[in-house]
Amino acid sequence: MHGAVLLYLLSGCAAGPDFHRPQVPAVNGYTHGTDPGTTVAVDGTAQRFSSGTAATADWWRLFGSATLATVVDEAMTHNPGLDAAQASLRQSQDVLRSGYGIFYPAIDASAAATRERFNSLAFGQAVSGKVFNLFTLSATVSYALDVFGGQRRMVEGLRAQLDVANATALATYLTLSSNIVNTIIARAAYQAESDATEQLVELQQQQVQLAEVQARAGTVPYSTVLSLRSQLASYQTQLPQLAQKIAQSNDLLASLAGHAPAEWTAPAVQLAEFSLPAALPLSVPSDLLRQRPDILAAEATAHAASAQIGVATAAMLPSVTLTGDLAGSTNSIHTLFPANGRSWSIGANVTAPVFEGGTLWFKRRAAIEGYRQESDLYRQTVLSAFAQVADTLHALDNDAKVLAAEEEALSAAREALHLVQANYDAGLSTYLDVLNADAQYHQAQIAQLEAVATRYQDTVALFAALGGGWWNRPDSPRAAAQSN
Repeated sequence: MHGAVLLYLLSGCAAGPDFHRPQVPAVNGYTHGTDPGTTVAVDGTAQRFSSGTAATADWWRLFGSATLATVVDEAMTHNPGLDAAQASLRQSQDVLRSGYGIFYPAIDASAAATRERFNSLAFGQAVSGKVFNLFTLSATVSYALDVFGGQRRMVEGLRAQLDVANATALATYLTLSSNIVNTIIARAAYQAESDATEQLVELQQQQVQLAEVQARAGTVPYSTVLSLRSQLASYQTQLPQLAQKIAQSNDLLASLAGHAPAEWTAPAVQLAEFSLPAALPLSVPSDLLRQRPDILAAEATAHAASAQIGVATAAMLPSVTLTGDLAGSTNSIHTLFPANGRSWSIGANVTAPVFEGGTLWFKRRAAIEGYRQESDLYRQTVLSAFAQVADTLHALDNDAKVLAAEEEALSAAREALHLVQANYDAGLSTYLDVLNADAQYHQAQIAQLEAVATRYQDTVALFAALGGGWWNRPDSPRAAAQSN
């Protein structure tokens, strides 16, 4: 035991393992085979993935909407969730600063003033008791020697908790910006779909009116009227559903921006105002480990669990405390420190656990298992992050293919409408044929709008999956370190 203590004192080692980032699969890409380099071109535009390139901090500005940027800035200023995350971060900073205090001597001072009556009869003296004042002033200095590094491991754990709070604040920032951009895109798409559906309802109403006239004339069966009325009711049902989605989007945007829905409404943005980012970043997997806030939080949590092993190990070993006391007492406050009223002491105290009923042993075992759990959760977080990036890459590639097909369908419907209108002008088609062709065109338009919105939102998902570029913000810790 004495040799172990001397070895720790000379080497300055701390009990427990030194933390190392848990091992994760060493891969160079995200998808099976080769990561896509570009999507198919739609209207002559294809999205390109630039491997090894990180996202910019204000990635939402790449969508080309000044209104979108204004709403994001509003939310960053007033969102309570972001303020709470910043408060939690400051709290962790103060807790860490308080933890550093264990490395310094603790000095306590006390003062007392009492009035006493000394009972001399209790000591066999036949002298009457004497009443007097007693003033005492004392100071105590204690210093715990961190022989086995338990205190250092505790502070290491507090530092890891600060890293968790910092990663949580980054995750809140990323989630907030992503939710705002997604909600604004969704609201714009709902509004565009609502406008197209209203036009479709108007066309269907004309079809119903025309079919009723034909049914009364006996040229079409009444079942045609009923079929058209059913289709009209189906289209009309979609309008309040879209209105509800628009209202919910407005309410969500208000809450994200830190306002009540009754006092604030986000400015309207048309879907046509957005521009699709053509050049997209694609961080390599090794960089993603230092960029995703959820991965950073999982790593810091594992680090804190590793430090707890050292704390639990040190608790099983002897502790050494140095103490010193200085005191003075007198019956007059004017002579509080006379030479004959001063006392002092200095010494060392060694405490070692002898029998704790297995408590300390199993606390250490629990700390080890806790670290294993957090290490496994870290690896799972990394795998999930890789899968999320891969899913987004697949989605963007498929979104482009779907949009290309919808664009082709819309183009065909538009051409068919033109042909039917030309035939109607030439007397070769009926007006009902024109209405049917126009309805098919609007249905294709709605499907195309949904495909456009999905492509925009999956682009947002890619920026979020890559960490959102927080490290490029001027106020980020990494940017500050690089500028020094």
